[in-house]
Amino acid sequence: MRASLLATACAVAVFTVPMSAAAQDTPARDETTADSAQEVVVTATRRAERIQDVPLSISAFQQEELTEKGIVGFEGIARETPGVVLNRPTQNFNNFTARGIATNGYNANLQSSVAVYVDELPISTIGNTTVVDPTLFDVERVEFLRGPQGTLFGSGSLSGAMRILTKNPNLSSFDMAGQVDLGLTGSDSLRQRYNVMVNLPIVSDTLAVRAVGFYRNEDGYLDNVGTGVENSNKLVNWGGRVIALWKPNDRLSVRVMASYEDSDPKDSSLTSPSLGREKRVSDQPDRFTGKQTIINGTVEYEFDFARLTSSSTYSDFDQKFYVDLAGTFAPGSFPGAPIAFGLDADAYDKVFVQETRLVSSLDGPFEFTIGGFYMNRRRDVDYFYRSNPQFLAARGITGLPDQYYQKLYTYSKSDELAGFGEITYRFSPKFWLTGGMRYGRTSAQAFTEAGGYLATAGGFNYFTYALFGIPVNFGPSSLVPYAAATGVKATGSAPSWKASATWKPSEAITTYATFSTGFRAPVVNAIRGANPTLGGVVIPDGAESDDLKSYEIGAKARFLNGLVTINAAAYLIDWSNIQAQANRSTDSVQFATNIGAARSKGFELEMGVIPAKDVFLGLNVAYNDSKITKLSATEAAISGAVLGHRLSAPRLQGAAYISYGFDLGATARGTFAVNAQYVGSYNSSFPNTPGNPNLRLSTFGQTDEYVNVNLNLGVKKGSLSAALYLENVFDDHSITYIHPEAFLVSRFGTLRPRTVGIRLGYGL
Repeated sequence: MRASLLATACAVAVFTVPMSAAAQDTPARDETTADSAQEVVVTATRRAERIQDVPLSISAFQQEELTEKGIVGFEGIARETPGVVLNRPTQNFNNFTARGIATNGYNANLQSSVAVYVDELPISTIGNTTVVDPTLFDVERVEFLRGPQGTLFGSGSLSGAMRILTKNPNLSSFDMAGQVDLGLTGSDSLRQRYNVMVNLPIVSDTLAVRAVGFYRNEDGYLDNVGTGVENSNKLVNWGGRVIALWKPNDRLSVRVMASYEDSDPKDSSLTSPSLGREKRVSDQPDRFTGKQTIINGTVEYEFDFARLTSSSTYSDFDQKFYVDLAGTFAPGSFPGAPIAFGLDADAYDKVFVQETRLVSSLDGPFEFTIGGFYMNRRRDVDYFYRSNPQFLAARGITGLPDQYYQKLYTYSKSDELAGFGEITYRFSPKFWLTGGMRYGRTSAQAFTEAGGYLATAGGFNYFTYALFGIPVNFGPSSLVPYAAATGVKATGSAPSWKASATWKPSEAITTYATFSTGFRAPVVNAIRGANPTLGGVVIPDGAESDDLKSYEIGAKARFLNGLVTINAAAYLIDWSNIQAQANRSTDSVQFATNIGAARSKGFELEMGVIPAKDVFLGLNVAYNDSKITKLSATEAAISGAVLGHRLSAPRLQGAAYISYGFDLGATARGTFAVNAQYVGSYNSSFPNTPGNPNLRLSTFGQTDEYVNVNLNLGVKKGSLSAALYLENVFDDHSITYIHPEAFLVSRFGTLRPRTVGIRLGYGL
């Protein structure tokens, strides 16, 4: 039974974590019970607790499930988590939506509503920046917390938090593991993934080192008709990490980690359905690359009454954001349109994070967590706006030093300082109350460096000559340099609150009611005021902090000795003074603004059943109804929003699973699994045009409703494993993302085409 449940749970999606745990680390037991299974323990509350006792909605994914499901990044996690959608235009461009809290899938210049952490480092920033999609191999666990988590995870966790927890070295034994994954997408796109781990004790039970390396070389599946490159969206991703753990005694531990990841997609994965299936267009490859270095030192000390943790993290992140913006000027808007117009932006982030917390460990009715958090970020961004050499030659535009008509060097500084705490009082083993608060202060300021230039001749810049086909010579004197400038400093401070009541009528049932709040830091718009040349809306100075209040009730239950698991939650969220992205219709300039209010309500249900030996059945369903409930005429005009408009999240989504395990001789086990995920359609953005609310937004649309089916046939014998898999069985090409801005000609994200492959593993 142990081997049966192990193969079963590893082969299916993990939506009911207790049931998944029943399939792992399970001692020999009677075939009719799963109740002796080891429970999954999570640290979402900053202390180790059984997931069934944590009074919040949380999904946890251990490495076994990730391996067997072929989940290597954010996309797989989102599809296995109820109530969560990943807006993913292309590799390294990820923006989660949880419980309907999104006005579009892009959130340009807005803080992400779901915070993403690698250990103690928040890696999520604002919507229109590159975020490396990390390779999930040899991780301890991935936790996805739904609902605002501001008391412990900061202002960025407006609607949830995702935590990637790396695995500690084993102090007592040598270990190694490896995996090779070879797949074929379509007829000619080879996908290669290689992973290896070595764990080496240096001093038994005292000092050990764990090293992980990975390499991915995945051919693309889109043809770029603009550049003439077939399978242009190829990905090359490599890196690794080394973790050293020193534990000289039972009280003290010191952990040092250094990691590096280089993710290099050669082109975007956004398509243009009008050109045909799996086609895109840009005059040069769109690039969203990232190179991230993380260095962390964590010290833990066990006092008699509490555990003290101090974590210091430094991160260096270099990224490219190269994009063809020719869609800004649609054909026919001006004589000679469209024109060659693009942005090559190089960004360099340097981040330091310090978190110190004290978590009680004494027996008794009181439990507490108290701590402080500090983050400092400097971001340098070099904006190079370009034409292209062929276009310049054809139009007789000369004198530029290269294809760039504008170069602008900027940087910004931001800080966040917060104190947080939670306290729990247990009136009995069956009933306890928890209260929490975090008070944080944020500041951000942008600067323009002296230098760079804007090519200007006769009082006009590149656009005038390009749009109207007028030859011009931009000589050295036409390259007008920028003067140094200091932007407005945006500051904000606000508390986040949490109150929770938990009641366990029996050991098998946990019920809870939770109230929590969240907010995001204020935003300053880079361009403010009117556009005297083209007209359009008057862009405000920025957007104030928004405010969110969440009410949730839930229950977690195990029946029939653990053979049936049901987790359910219902929520109501009031979101006011909403930060929203809009784009001025005349020139597509991005800006942030505030609009009235919205309400999101829904429920999530997760269910797992072991109806017979070797069989696992699973179902999860999430329903969400999120709509704008308050909107003034002025807010509607500037944002394009409409009262009663449904926000950018599916009304219904879910997944169904079935797995069957069987013997292959005396020492091997086989597993066959089917996994089907359903996601309903949802709006891409607000429906109307900012500045002209009576005109439908040209880029507005709805994603497709789709079902994605995957098959897996695996075998495991001792430390060796192998699996044949088929992803996207029906080769569904549904649209899963629509870019809300007119910048891009190719604006649609789709499912990856049918992929067949084999996965070989050792020690997993």
